[in-house]
Amino acid sequence: MKLFTGLILCSLVLGVHSQWFSFLGEAYEGAKDMWRAYSDMKEAGYKGADKYFHARGNYDAAQRGPGGVWAAEVISDAREDIQRFLGHGLEDSKADQFANEWGRSGKDPNYFRPAGLPDKY
Repeated sequence: MKLFTGLILCSLVLGVHSQWFSFLGEAYEGAKDMWRAYSDMKEAGYKGADKYFHARGNYDAAQRGPGGVWAAEVISDAREDIQRFLGHGLEDSKADQFANEWGRSGKDPNYFRPAGLPDKY
C-alpha cells in the first residue's frame, strides 16, 4: 500500500512538474514571438501598421499555449503602462490594447494590416 501511494504521489508531482516546464517553454517562445513582431514593426517603419504588429505578436504568442498567452499579456500590459507613463495618449493605448486582445483571442491579425504593407510581414 505504501508503494502504491508513493507511486501515485510521484506521478502527480512529475505531472505537475512537466506542466510547469511546458508553461515556461511556452512563455519563453511567446516572448520571442512578441520580440519578433516588435523588431519587424521597427524594421518596416510603416506608418499606421503598429496595430497590426501588436495583434500579430499577441496572436503568435497565444498560439504557443497558456504560457504564451500569459507572456503576451504581461509584455503588452507593461508596454502600455510605460507608454502611458511617458505621456502617450490614452486613446492610442486603448486602441493598442484592443489590437493586443484581438490577437491573443486567436482572431486574425490581418484585420489590422494596412494596405501596402510588404508581404514579408
